[in-house]
Amino acid sequence: MAIDYIRPDQFQYPGRRSDVFAQNIVATSQPLAVTAGIDMLKAGGNAVDAALAAAICLTVVEPTSNGIGSDAFAIVHQDGRLYGFNGSGCSPAGWTAERFMGARTMPQTGWESVTVPGAVDSWVRLSDRFGQLPFDELFKPAINYARGGYAVTPVIQRQWSSAIERYQHLDGFRQTFMPAGRAPEIGELFMSPDHADTLESIAKTRGTSFYRGELAIAIEEDARRHDALMTRTDLGNHEGFWVDPISMSYGNLDVHEIPPNGQGLAALIALGIANHLELGRYQPDSVDAIHLMIEAMKMAFADAKTFIADPRNMRETVTSLLDPARLAARAAEIDPKRSGNPGPGPILDHGTVYLCAADVSGTMVSMIQSNFHGFGSGIVVPGTGISLQNRAAGFSLEVGHANRVDGGKRPYHTIIPGFLTRGDEPIGPFGVMGGHMQPQGHMQIICRLETWHQGLQEAFDAPRWYISESGEINLEPGFAANIAPILTERGHQIDNDYHWTTFGGGQAIIRTMAGYRAASDPRKDGHAAGF
Repeated sequence: MAIDYIRPDQFQYPGRRSDVFAQNIVATSQPLAVTAGIDMLKAGGNAVDAALAAAICLTVVEPTSNGIGSDAFAIVHQDGRLYGFNGSGCSPAGWTAERFMGARTMPQTGWESVTVPGAVDSWVRLSDRFGQLPFDELFKPAINYARGGYAVTPVIQRQWSSAIERYQHLDGFRQTFMPAGRAPEIGELFMSPDHADTLESIAKTRGTSFYRGELAIAIEEDARRHDALMTRTDLGNHEGFWVDPISMSYGNLDVHEIPPNGQGLAALIALGIANHLELGRYQPDSVDAIHLMIEAMKMAFADAKTFIADPRNMRETVTSLLDPARLAARAAEIDPKRSGNPGPGPILDHGTVYLCAADVSGTMVSMIQSNFHGFGSGIVVPGTGISLQNRAAGFSLEVGHANRVDGGKRPYHTIIPGFLTRGDEPIGPFGVMGGHMQPQGHMQIICRLETWHQGLQEAFDAPRWYISESGEINLEPGFAANIAPILTERGHQIDNDYHWTTFGGGQAIIRTMAGYRAASDPRKDGHAAGF
């Protein structure tokens, strides 16, 4: 029996957007990408085809958060089983830790911040294993928008404008994303013919051109021009890999995440600690509930920063970090009236798209595609429209750390698609994009659904709290005025400046008795749609 979080008359929070009910459904952060997914379903494709078409389209219509040079993670439910895919890439084999000696932080832009992009390989592998439509069919909406243009939507325009100062010194970025010498305006038509040509090449060769052909040559040549070490061999050696999702029970739900090098483990640790905090004693937006959740999340981030790395370099197992006795002991360390200091905090990231899809056959997809920081590295390979992520910024420079930068190594990754089950029963995909807001968002959405039984859209409309890289707490407008002063009295440092990008955005699809229902975050331009 499906779990049905239905409270149709409850509009506790601003937004008042209704859930979407359908037997086939797609949800993501840009409306044209939603339509691309729906088109695949109507053409006879399944939820995987729909998710991939949406993901490919998002590289065109939401370039502020992802691109052809992104990485991607996914969880797929089909025929009663969950499949995870890790589409992150390694650093160039020629790198060494000594290459970055003397640096205070890992480079945030430029070629020294780029690892091998895994998104294209992810599209191919997911299509090969689960897709029903021809691979090149999935690219048609994206190619049409890249060549013919699309009107830029408000949230994306705002992100685009705010990124200009960071990236305008880079020639490739300026030529591709500032054709008029500025960011496009809201509703202005934006075209990227180079992007269209590249997508046609990827579609025709099933990704071979990107990793071993003409596009790989272009990537290598641009790297060489900038004295970078990315080579065709690095690209050709890339291979994403299938994984078994890891999970944590919370109430009647089982929450599934991709294992490290992704930070889904942080969400599971936080929920595992919250299992011992009896949050149901409090109202969902009360200071006591917020305090306890923040403390659990801080502990989870301390563990994530210390232990998460390329799985080949992990020094603690997922099993040990999720050990029930360990989580109970961590919960016992929390002072219900005082902020603690468990250690290092999260890693910055604000450039990610989340999408989910489900079809009448029961196939469901949870997928995240990401540049890491906005437009990523800012590197756009000339003549291709390929904007490259800056995932190497996720490495540590600390000597002896499992996540220390080196050659041929995957960095700490922030992207975490989620999936819910109850025992062997699938419930549905969910996710909250926005870097280290992601595990915080996962925790808050799950607690609202399962602890306080709020409606699905209601849970996304509700205000969020956020732990910054420095450990400060940011509260989204919508909480009671007395929350911040009381948290301050308990030792929390409150950041009173409202940062509109901080609180991420997300979507979810939940199975019902008659199909599915979906919610989409009001903080983004997108929506859910179905039939």
